[in-house]
Amino acid sequence: MKAITLLGSTGSIGTQTLDIVASHPEEFRIVGLAAGRNLDLLSQQIAQFKPEIVAIADPTQLPDLRSAIAQVTPQPTLVAGSEGIAEVAAYGDAQSVVTGIVGCAGLLPTIAAIQAGKDIALANKETLIAGAPVVLPLVEQHGVKLLPADSEHSAIFQCLQGVPAGGLRRIILTASGGAFRDWPVEKLASVTVADALNHPNWSMGRKITVDSATLMNKGLEVIEAHSLFNLDYDHIEIVIHPQSIIHSLIEVQDTSVLAQLGWPDMRLPLLYAMSWPERLHTDWKPLDLVKSGDLTFREPNHEKYPCMGLAYAAGRAGGAMPAVLNAANEQAVALFLEEKITFLEIPRVIEATCDRFTAQNTATPSLEDILESDRWARAAVLEAAASPTAITL
Repeated sequence: MKAITLLGSTGSIGTQTLDIVASHPEEFRIVGLAAGRNLDLLSQQIAQFKPEIVAIADPTQLPDLRSAIAQVTPQPTLVAGSEGIAEVAAYGDAQSVVTGIVGCAGLLPTIAAIQAGKDIALANKETLIAGAPVVLPLVEQHGVKLLPADSEHSAIFQCLQGVPAGGLRRIILTASGGAFRDWPVEKLASVTVADALNHPNWSMGRKITVDSATLMNKGLEVIEAHSLFNLDYDHIEIVIHPQSIIHSLIEVQDTSVLAQLGWPDMRLPLLYAMSWPERLHTDWKPLDLVKSGDLTFREPNHEKYPCMGLAYAAGRAGGAMPAVLNAANEQAVALFLEEKITFLEIPRVIEATCDRFTAQNTATPSLEDILESDRWARAAVLEAAASPTAITL
């Protein structure tokens, strides 16, 4: 039985991870949970999964949490704040830590887990997008495994099983195309928040749905794929695949192309990251290729999706530039959702921020450099957004 700690237990990744644990009680047990501010759901999770230690983001909620789980036996150790979440990440005999905390808030606890010798089921993109210069040396130093738990990188990882070292030639990341894949470029000037959140394939969180509409999600995944699979940017491509059945592909040196297919369901990559190298039986609905219909592909329109180019440029710049790109995007998307900037201003304000940072960038940033770059970028976006001339064409 594998011991698991889960960071971000009340979010989408967390609840799906716990669904897997509940369905495979003979395979997994929960050692620790860390959550945000959803006390009701966290209390239910504690009662069901009996973790040894639990962290909540807001220390002021500790008394309410203690009261809510007063009847639970045995009682878990309760901690709070960023230090408490890092304590949970490094705690006890957990063999694997599922990192489902969103944003750079997930970076420090992931580092704590690595330093404690835990394998990482990586569902937090920022760990590598922002933190690769620090995280990858630590992974090597502590001899832990970094297993992708999002669908695209899991697909690549699955396709690589059995491919010899040096056999990978090209990575092809598939993208749904988001809310505006069938819109003409000219119409984007009139985009509303409601338009951007109207994803054609599935319901997701607001921020990731906007990222899908700008295709920044794929640009960030390009940077993550570069770090995970040690492939240069010239050999990582994006293709629009509206049906979202093929989750990504690889081309090997003899030009054979391998793909991983399945219904859009985050539980599959999570299960594989948690159980690797095993393949566990599930009762999930199998893929029916006849019912799935035609599988189509098209090249993304770079005029419609300028965030792709920004991500490639940031990745090639290296250092802390990917951290700046990621932070600038998070802040710009937040401003768009608050209707303080327009949809087309998202890439403009990101580009303005990255351009300002170029002179400050260093090839080998420290963890503090990365965290400071993240803080700087968020402030720079707010400054640029307050100055209309900074984000005009």
